[in-house]
This record gives sequence, C-alpha cells and structure tokens, in this order.
Amino acid sequence: MTASKTILVADDEPNIRRVLEAVLQKDGFTVITAENGKRAIDAASATAIDLLVTDLIMPDMTGVEVLRDVKKIQPNCAAIVVTAFGTIKTAVEAMRLGAYNYITKPFDVDEVRRLVRQALEHQKQQETHLQLRPQQSSYKIDNIIGSSPRMQELFSVIDRAANSRATVLIRGESGCGKELVARALHFNSSRASKPFVAVSCAALTETLLESELFGHEKNAFTGAAAQKPGRFELANQGTLFLDEVGEIPAPLQVKLLRALQEREFERVGGTKSIKVDVRLLAATNKDLEKAVRDGEFREDLYYRLQVIQVVVPPLRERSDDIPALVAHCLHKFNRENGRSLSGVSDEALELLTRYNYPGNVRELENAIERGVVMADAEATVITPELLPSTIRDFRPVKITGK
Repeated sequence: MTASKTILVADDEPNIRRVLEAVLQKDGFTVITAENGKRAIDAASATAIDLLVTDLIMPDMTGVEVLRDVKKIQPNCAAIVVTAFGTIKTAVEAMRLGAYNYITKPFDVDEVRRLVRQALEHQKQQETHLQLRPQQSSYKIDNIIGSSPRMQELFSVIDRAANSRATVLIRGESGCGKELVARALHFNSSRASKPFVAVSCAALTETLLESELFGHEKNAFTGAAAQKPGRFELANQGTLFLDEVGEIPAPLQVKLLRALQEREFERVGGTKSIKVDVRLLAATNKDLEKAVRDGEFREDLYYRLQVIQVVVPPLRERSDDIPALVAHCLHKFNRENGRSLSGVSDEALELLTRYNYPGNVRELENAIERGVVMADAEATVITPELLPSTIRDFRPVKITGK
C-alpha cells in the first residue's frame, strides 16, 4: 500500500521537513515538501495527494487555512496537523475541517509513523464507504471541483435552490457537467433518499420518448406486450432530470407542460390520470430563446422550466480550476488503472492550462485518462508527449490593438 501513496509535508522549519521526509521515504512513501502554505497549495493543485501533514503555525498561512484550501482541491485527501502544546485548541478546529489527528511538538518518530498509517487506512475505509454509497456522497456540493469566482457563484445558486420544489433549468455547453449539477441539486435536497431518474431527450424517437416519460398500457402500440410505468412514475417523490430538454418534439411539449402544471398525466394508450409528486430539473446547451422565437419550443413551457436558471461556466472561463481538476482526474484514473503517477510535469500543466477545451471538463478528463494509460511503466508524471496533439499544438489567439 505505501509505495503508491503520496504525502505532502508543509512546514516552515527545514529540520522538521527533512526529518519527516527521511522517515516517510524510508517507509516507502513518495514525499513532497513545501516550506510555506502557498507552495503547499500549489503542490496539491499539480499533484494527486493522499495525505497532508501540515504545521499549524507558518508565516504566510495557518495550517487550518492550508487544510481548508487543500480539501477544496482534493476532498478525499487525509490530513494530520503538527502543533505546539499551546495551539491544541486550533488543532481540534482543524480536525473539525477534516484532519484525521494531530501531533504535538516535539514529536516521537514512531508516533508519526503510526498516525500516518492510521490516517491512510482511515482514508481507504472512507473511499470504500463512498463507493458503496455513491448517491449519498459523490454528489455533495463540496465534491464538485472548482474554487474560481464563477464556480463559487454556481455553488451559491445550488445551495439556495436545492431544497425548493421549483423547476430548475441548467444551461451550459456540452461536457461542462450539467448532470453533475442536477445530481447535486437532488442529493442536497430533502428528496435525497428518493429516486433520481435521468432521461436523455435527444436519444429517443418521439414515440419512444413519450413512452419513456409517461409509460404505456399493454398493446398501446406495436411491441407494447405489457404495461410499463414511465419515468415520471418511477421518479415519484424524487427528482426527474430531463437532459437536452430543447430536443423534445412539439407534440410532446404540450403533454410535458400539463404534467408540470397539473402534476398528473396518462400513460400512452391509457385514459386513467396518474398523479405524481416529482421535482423536475432540465438541462440544455441549446438557445431556447431563439427556439421560442422560431416556433420550435413552446414559450409557456420555456417559462415553466426556468423558474430558476443555473448556468454552468465552460472550462475556458475558469482556467484557475484546471490544476485542481487535473489532480482530481489523475487520482481517479490512477485508481481505475492500477497506476501511481504522482502528477503532471510543469510543461504538461502549462499546456493543459492554456488550452481552450471545446469539449470542456469531459475533454480534460479524456486527456488525463489517456496520459495515465499511455505512460510507460516506469513513468512518474504525465509529460507533454502523453497529451493529445490538439492540446500540444494549441496556440492561443493573441488579440492586439491598433
């Protein structure tokens, strides 16, 4: 276990950094050191970290501030704080923020080794627990990666809108994470223990989509060999998410509008009205205002859907979040592929940061997965040649004034 784990040590005292680095490397860990809080955060942004060991008192930032910022970048990172006797109260505050435990100075080397092993074992148990309960953990707001101003605005809207019954229209380009936002809205609401049901409106023909949404009675159409409940019924008391809602054909828009207004509908081929309690979330990358003007989308349905509007920013408008996303993806694909790459090279990170990402976060994920899979067995970091040529060859357009 230890050989694949990376530990970040943040302390402004060189002797302590050297001692901890020597002890932990002897136990088989990869160790990164930082002499202050800012460098620690930079390291966590560029490299997947399994454990943070941070001093509580440093010149530029407190250990609590370092812990808070590192946890935003890498939520699953374990942490231990190092403190003098007089700051134990602050160490307890750090534990409330997610630190596993604290060590008091002067510390015993064997005690450090024991706590490190315990913290990493605790982290492993937590990851197993999250995998067993993905719907109750993976979609918390804190687990959406990003700390840029645009993402803070997004988190604020999600936090305020999550617990209402109002319909929410989630807008954004393909690949920017609209479904992740929809799941965050559901799993941070009072409906979290109820079903979350998703439908892609662009993936089905009109007949199949109507049956998928509202269900059908036996023999309602050719091939309907048995009665089938629709997604509205399956989502009762929970949340129904309509992805690519702008692609719904005009005849179905009428039935959807009635279902939203009256909270009832009939199955295809049926006459009995079925009442449901469903909170509706919808997403689109389409210009619905233009579709309304062109007569392709009902204006009354448009206003019914966007009681609350959430706009997910494209990745090119929040490039400050790219290092954190890279670290998150690297950790994920290391685990999935049995690799232990510790990060990306400075040159690779520069290329990743300057790229414009027409495919948004999904494109970044694919690039990191490719780098992890294609890296040689002895590689320790992702280097530029492991990135797609679209990223390597990209040159930003420079706008010059006259």
